[in-house]
Amino acid sequence: MRTLEWDVNNQNLRMIDQRLLPGELRFIYCNTAAEVASAIREMVVRGAPAIGVAAAFGMALAAQRSRAVNRPQFLQELQEAGETLRAARPTAVNLSWAVNAILKMVMESSASLSELKHLILDAAQCLADEDVAINRRMAEHGAQLINDGDTIIHHCNTGALATVDWGTALGVIRYAHESGKHVHVLVDETRPRLQGARLTAWELQQYGIPFDIISDNAAGYFLQTGQAQKVFFGGDRMAANGDVANKIGSYMLALAAHDNGIPVYTVVPTSTVDLTLAHGGLIPIEERSPEEVLGLQFQGQTVVPRGATARNPAFDVTPARLLTGIVTENGVIYPPFEINLLKVIKTSEGDQE
Repeated sequence: MRTLEWDVNNQNLRMIDQRLLPGELRFIYCNTAAEVASAIREMVVRGAPAIGVAAAFGMALAAQRSRAVNRPQFLQELQEAGETLRAARPTAVNLSWAVNAILKMVMESSASLSELKHLILDAAQCLADEDVAINRRMAEHGAQLINDGDTIIHHCNTGALATVDWGTALGVIRYAHESGKHVHVLVDETRPRLQGARLTAWELQQYGIPFDIISDNAAGYFLQTGQAQKVFFGGDRMAANGDVANKIGSYMLALAAHDNGIPVYTVVPTSTVDLTLAHGGLIPIEERSPEEVLGLQFQGQTVVPRGATARNPAFDVTPARLLTGIVTENGVIYPPFEINLLKVIKTSEGDQE
């Protein structure tokens, strides 16, 4: 079952409402680009690869619903839809990458409006299928880094729910498990939205992979006492030097692992790499509503005093110096990242030509 897919019968986008997991598996249906943008913003769908594909289908919906009678009107509508989608979540580069890919295709095509509508939908479906294939390739490469018997600390959710299907970092762990390796996962809760405790734990149950949920601030203890051998997480945007923006808490986890000599791997498709940014300090960091922090409860009681305020950055940047390697669909990249990352990106671009 895919996290999101085009409903041929209803001509709209169906996606799992991840806000309700693990308690309930329910689907929602988006009929317009604005509805897709809202679903991305409200985290009905999340994870950099998944929201990139969702945005592509959002562009397809804008095309399907268009009433434009000429090419300039049609392009204007698509550009407006693209701006709405890009603004939904600014950190993940996959979102703007997918929107730009659709717009580029339209501007370079001489097809009629009717043909363009079909071409855009086909392009979105192609991106969805490519995402699954890319994830499988990353899983194969990354699984070679996992030894039989490893305990792995995993942050946030990077499984099938964060992509169209299969996953990035969790996909690597899943592939190792299905290849016969005995692995155990320590699942960071990943506050404040608890994507680890809610989503990653749910996925691991489906796969039959042994795990324990740990509080985010317990990770250092397990690394320091030798109870974890690897750290794996995903990435929402990577700068040209290998600095990677990922779910808040990744930086602290990488610091603790680095201090204890534990390998740290980020698993990202090459579409997540933004070569226009020299370093991670240039990556825009989304700050979400304080209510995500203030609304947390313990044993049914609100944990904060009345009138308290909060800050809620959704991501932090892990410097490349803390990474052991970067797993991509074209292989595992090792330092120096400034040189080797560019080589892999060029290889990926050459494969697409």
